Amino acid sequence: MAKTDIETRDDIFLLVSEFYKKVRRDNVLGPFFNDTIQDWGTHLQHLTTFWESSLFLKTKYYGNPLEAHVKVDKAHNNSITELHFGLWLNLWFETIDELFEGDYAENAKRRARKMGTFLYLKIFEARSID
Repeated sequence: MAKTDIETRDDIFLLVSEFYKKVRRDNVLGPFFNDTIQDWGTHLQHLTTFWESSLFLKTKYYGNPLEAHVKVDKAHNNSITELHFGLWLNLWFETIDELFEGDYAENAKRRARKMGTFLYLKIFEARSID
């Protein structure tokens, strides 16, 4: 079966849903997410809106990912490391490659790489403020 590019909100929802199935099963990442997220249905919709906004630039996302990640890091004794972001990024790339190909798919990889670097640096910076 030929893969297509990420083109719709439904495509993004599929990507986000399949990706977080992997994250939740991961021995290293799973505890952070499974201990934090109480309502996965709502969270997946929220993340779908985030990525729809990021990739298609037509949907308005309301939220503060940095604040959310800093809180998770604090709740887990400042234990998020570059390893976690590397694992997260590898699973994201793997999921994209399994499902899609094309310009939007590649853009989703680039944006995730930039976002992961930014979030990790800001989490580390927030630790020094406390």
